[in-house]
Amino acid sequence: MKAVGFLLQIIILGSVSLYTINGQTPSTNPDSNTVNKTVVTPKTDNEDERYRIGYQDTIEVSVYNHENLSRKYSINPDGTIDLLRSNSRIQAVCKTERELAKEIEAEYLSFLRKPEVNVFAVEKKSQSYGVIGAVVKPGMYYGARRIRLLELLAMAGGQSEAAGNRLIVARTGSTSACKVEDNDVIKGGDETLINFNINDVQEAKQNLWMQPGDIVSVLDSDMVYVYGNVNRIGPVKMKEPITLTQAIVTAEGLKPAAKSEVRVLRLKKGSNDREEMVFNLKDIEKRKIQDPVLEPDDIVAVSEDSTKAVLRTISTIFKQGLPTVFYRIPF
Repeated sequence: MKAVGFLLQIIILGSVSLYTINGQTPSTNPDSNTVNKTVVTPKTDNEDERYRIGYQDTIEVSVYNHENLSRKYSINPDGTIDLLRSNSRIQAVCKTERELAKEIEAEYLSFLRKPEVNVFAVEKKSQSYGVIGAVVKPGMYYGARRIRLLELLAMAGGQSEAAGNRLIVARTGSTSACKVEDNDVIKGGDETLINFNINDVQEAKQNLWMQPGDIVSVLDSDMVYVYGNVNRIGPVKMKEPITLTQAIVTAEGLKPAAKSEVRVLRLKKGSNDREEMVFNLKDIEKRKIQDPVLEPDDIVAVSEDSTKAVLRTISTIFKQGLPTVFYRIPF
């Protein structure tokens, strides 16, 4: 069985294996609302990519030919373990399994000859990442190595149909984050909000190294609202920046009696009041003025031209027949 497993690892060549904390494979059903708890297993032996022990982890220390010294340890709140037959606490947090094993070997040299120690992180819970919002599989994910934003987004199934083009990473300053020298790591205070365009992330133009405790929020698409003399009144999704004429086209165009002058009602910054801007669609069509780009929550109001409305009513009446225009006056 070990040989088969080894051959399978060669075939997949570094692919990421996902499994839940309880050992079960996470659901691949995109309609599932189950909160995922996924672990990413290491795919290389590069020192920078090896798992580093964290505060909420459980480790197993195995000392060759000394079963009495072999046991499991829960990491203390200060990041140490109380090693058996040692008068001092051993710092475990932010060390790799091999680094900690070597330190324990050095500690046991005082009473053992050439101790052989192995350390295994059996419960890797410290390096967690939250993914919320408009994704297929929102939930908490656990990393057994360093991962980037694009990979974490892929583990969450990517954005859902409700997603817009904005993504926010909330960097909470988790104490489980080990210091890593990397130009891609954004260093801030206790909490930092980092904004991304989803398209840039998908194209790997922006691909942040994640830190334990990071929360990724994929925002729903913004809306603008079109009402009045259009063929389809209601909200229009803004998955990308949208102009006034594009919003009207999405609303299936103007009704025949619509005015060419259109009002855009926009919220004032820091207020619930709206400012009114008027644009002439004919001027936009003739390129006399630029087609304005709408902002989230803009209201596009298309008014009725009273003259056009009267002419259209008369035209409808004549199409139905002249006698309907007149009525008999009793004598």
